[in-house]
Amino acid sequence: MIKRATGATGHAWAALGGDPALTAAVTYGGPGGTLPSRLPVRELARATVAVASLAAAELAAARRGGGRLPAVQVHDGAVATAFVSERHLRVDGRAAATFAPLSRFWRTRDGWVRTHANYPHHRARLTEALGLPRTDDGEALVDRVTAELALRDAEEVQETVNAAGGLAVAVRSAAEWAAHPQGAAVTRRPLLTLERIADGPLRTRPADAGAPAEGLRVLDLTRVIAGPVATRTLGLLGADVLRLDPPNLPESQDAHNDTGFGKRSAVLDLAHRAGRAAFEDLLARADVVVTGYRPGALDRHGLSPEALAERRPGLVVGQLSAWGTDGPWGGRRGFDSLVQAACGIAVTEAGPDGTPGALPAQALDHGTGYLLAAAVLRAVTEQHATGGTRLARLSLARTAHWLTHDLPRDESGSGGAYAPDAWLTEADGPLGRVRYARPPVHVEGAPRDWARPPAGWGSDAPEWR
Repeated sequence: MIKRATGATGHAWAALGGDPALTAAVTYGGPGGTLPSRLPVRELARATVAVASLAAAELAAARRGGGRLPAVQVHDGAVATAFVSERHLRVDGRAAATFAPLSRFWRTRDGWVRTHANYPHHRARLTEALGLPRTDDGEALVDRVTAELALRDAEEVQETVNAAGGLAVAVRSAAEWAAHPQGAAVTRRPLLTLERIADGPLRTRPADAGAPAEGLRVLDLTRVIAGPVATRTLGLLGADVLRLDPPNLPESQDAHNDTGFGKRSAVLDLAHRAGRAAFEDLLARADVVVTGYRPGALDRHGLSPEALAERRPGLVVGQLSAWGTDGPWGGRRGFDSLVQAACGIAVTEAGPDGTPGALPAQALDHGTGYLLAAAVLRAVTEQHATGGTRLARLSLARTAHWLTHDLPRDESGSGGAYAPDAWLTEADGPLGRVRYARPPVHVEGAPRDWARPPAGWGSDAPEWR
């Protein structure tokens, strides 16, 4: 490995409130040219994995009562492979489905719009908002949407679809986003926040520290990529991660196959008395709750950070959203692809003909996921010293601002060719033979792979190990 300073890691570690001297424990290496982009995507990817790894090392040392920090290694090849893990995944040789036909860029009368309709309910809301018949499918439906959007303005499509509960954003340049009220709100926020929101007991050190997160119980209330990447990382490091989903909002099994490593998955209906009682029993013994729904969506179930802190003092709450909690879009749904379109990334990455482009990975999702894992681990470390109930807040839009405005490009690297094969492996599991990307988090003395491969979504009992 080649040791070198990296400003991106230092910036992210400072946002997490970490001791800057600890970044000396991180070594870097690997081929140049990974995750090629007009923006510093490689630097974002490397830094977010670095701080997640460093936070794990710091917690491991704290649980031992101090002493030498375990060494941390960040390899650009491992990082680049993990950041497109969903593309490398195979189950019995079958690749996962990616974007659905209605999840794409569309020309409008005055520009471009990006839609997201991977889930059936989002597809239905999109077509309903556009007044299209539900009987259409395949190329016929694509043709109808193309014709309909060509007659409308991008902003009008955005607002009409959003009002129907669907997902669409007008494609904007960076300057247009900066002038937009939501863009201005995002600009005012830090990369992330990690704060003490209530009192709570000191966290005691386990008699046998084991893996950095061993013994932690994590309730995972997240979906798709960013949140599940965070909890997948906590599972790698030894936490007992239990993902909970409502029965009326099914997840894509393909998506779960990629992010379900190292965790269990159960279905629980909080709207019914039995489901609510089961959740409260789980919460009473939980150490961490991670949420990834739009701000306010879980409040009616008593799952706001403040309500959780009142019922479970000493909890760590991680809250992830697309647009952040401030601004006119604070309560809107969103995905990585939509944030890229709204904030100027799609314009920056546009092709020669002006068609909007995309980053080489869903880097906002993956990067924010590793930042969230780092924030949870740092919060647990701080609880060993000062106790308290902690809240970490992150958003894809703020990570995007970090990428487009704050990250310097680092041209260093070994110059060797990058091939992902060295960072892929296979294992047998409940779903069959799974090929997957190895974890990029490498901490001395910590697990280097997940203890269990993914199983069927919702196939586990809602109980702790």
